[in-house]
Amino acid sequence: MQTLQKTDLGSQGLEVPVIGLGCMGMTQIAGADIYGQANEAEAISTIHRSLELGGNFLDTADLYGPLANERLVAKAIKGNRHQYIIATKFGYEIDDNEQLTWQINGRPNYVKKSIERSLKNLGTDYIDLYYLHRLDPNTPIEETVGALAELVKAGKVRYIGLSEVSSETIKKAHRVHPLTAVQSEYSLFERSVEELGILNTLQELGIGFVAYSPLGRGFLSGDITSYDDFAADDFRRNLPKFQGEQFYKNLQLVQEIKKIAAEKNSTSSQLAIAWVLAKGGLPIPGTKRVKYLEENIVAAAIELSPAELNRLEAIVPLGVSTGNRYDAHNMAYIDQ
Repeated sequence: MQTLQKTDLGSQGLEVPVIGLGCMGMTQIAGADIYGQANEAEAISTIHRSLELGGNFLDTADLYGPLANERLVAKAIKGNRHQYIIATKFGYEIDDNEQLTWQINGRPNYVKKSIERSLKNLGTDYIDLYYLHRLDPNTPIEETVGALAELVKAGKVRYIGLSEVSSETIKKAHRVHPLTAVQSEYSLFERSVEELGILNTLQELGIGFVAYSPLGRGFLSGDITSYDDFAADDFRRNLPKFQGEQFYKNLQLVQEIKKIAAEKNSTSSQLAIAWVLAKGGLPIPGTKRVKYLEENIVAAAIELSPAELNRLEAIVPLGVSTGNRYDAHNMAYIDQ
């Protein structure tokens, strides 16, 4: 297989492969499997295979587990830390008993506490890219980013980013310390960052865009055909995209995307990732299996013409709803 090419993420000097690896599904969150049951040995093999193929950009967070995901990544990179680019996130408050409080905490003292915990869990003395996972509505973003800037100055963090934030928040934060990346959900099934002008803001400021869930929570893989495909504790059962009439509407859209994929001799997953790349995003598809990792990486070689992009976007035009990305409770955490 061909190895991944590198690209600049933002304009602050961070170079990464054009496709990253989302590690969230490799562990549980608060006792629940995210995308079905994970196997630690297989997950670690996936991280190692990703490195062999040039995919050394790993995305994790202290929320995942909580903390178990960072510890799994630490096992995978042990003795080889320098070859990986590690992105992790903080902000979902975790107490001293390693329990989630489900509050968002962006206060400077919590920033300092979180970085020390993540450094320990990852078995490293620096984080390449450190994100605020969600905006704390009770703490000015300038204060949070000020604390992050101190971590950069101290050498504990190389670059900083935000996740799921508005253009206004991005501009305020960037004035305090340059942002390297903003991460948001983005796929053919979720284009809010386009509709809200956030992608334009990032381009104007020279900030990179990292797209999580580029496969629409797995919908765009084409492998999901029934609500019963999900395990009882799979969190997608709670997402509006996968419920009621919306589920069947989305299945019809996937069938149309599959037709274009067949013409390109690709899978619909590969086509969905190639679309994100063509739009200027850096996709971080999550997987815990080597075979899907290899399939995803092939997407980097797929070129889409303007006509093909138009055909794809005509299937799911801007403004067409495929269902909210989260339930009402978790949508409230998103800064729009």
